[in-house]
Amino acid sequence: MAAEPDIREELCRLRARVPQLTGALVASTDGHVLAQDTPGVAPETVAALTATALGVVARLSDATGQGEFRELLVRGVYGYAAAYPAGRGAVLTLLAQDRVNVGRLHLEGRRAGVRIGELVDAETAATAVPRAAPAQLPAASGPAAPPPPDKPPVVQPTGPPTGPTGPPAEPSSGRPAEPRPESAPRTPAKTPAKSAARTRTPRAPRTTGNARTTTDS
Repeated sequence: MAAEPDIREELCRLRARVPQLTGALVASTDGHVLAQDTPGVAPETVAALTATALGVVARLSDATGQGEFRELLVRGVYGYAAAYPAGRGAVLTLLAQDRVNVGRLHLEGRRAGVRIGELVDAETAATAVPRAAPAQLPAASGPAAPPPPDKPPVVQPTGPPTGPTGPPAEPSSGRPAEPRPESAPRTPAKTPAKSAARTRTPRAPRTTGNARTTTDS
């Protein structure tokens, strides 16, 4: 973490102001150690237990209507363990001797939590800035792709319509069309009657040279 040196320096100043402190640790709310000064104590264990305790305390505070978490104080036979919020995503845990002034412990712990929270939140905001999108490279030069082939033109028929012929339909004028008078049926033309049977002209009897002609004497 880039802000770890500044956080460790703040922890050192805090231990100087409260000599009865035996350890100080800053961890994220999910149990990851950010900075620590806890000689003789495993910092990973303290960070994990602090995150678990905060979850229980938050539910207890919400169930009893006490509002948002402000601080946690545990007293044992040999001393105290206190936790204070440090920004939106971290917590400060302090270990102190039994003879510590509890009022002074709370006062210095709250002040240090505010200063450490500012450092943690500033680094979180800096790392959350989205990176600029990389510039797009120009397209590789090369022969241009051939254009797509043109579609053949659609030829419209120009001949006479093949449907039934008739007078064009009159445009609709909003009034019902009047019925057209029916035309009288056409009567077929009479064909002239065939002439009567042909009259045959009687032929003259044939005369031969052997026929005898009788004359009156």
